[in-house]
Amino acid sequence: MASMDERRDAAEKKFAHDEELRFKAMARRNKLLGLWAAEKLGKSGADAEAYARSVIMADFEESGDEDVFRKIRKDFDEANVSESDDAIRQMMEELLAKAKMEVLAG
Repeated sequence: MASMDERRDAAEKKFAHDEELRFKAMARRNKLLGLWAAEKLGKSGADAEAYARSVIMADFEESGDEDVFRKIRKDFDEANVSESDDAIRQMMEELLAKAKMEVLAG
């Protein structure tokens, strides 16, 4: 029985660790995405950092990526930034891959 408990505990720890890494990667992706979008919106310095934080916070509205996508899309539309939905989604994917590598690298 002890080995079953040990395996269960190890599986739970691995799951918790994987979820923590996923959360960190998504937050990192959202910051990178926010900085990319801020540049497109003509923001720099502290304004760009503040905008990136607002993108990170947008991810807490609902599960999944749609809340972040909607924020970027809305902000681009309001500022007449001509990026397609596909371009935004592609950037989200590219930056997620980059963020995962950065998180794993420490």
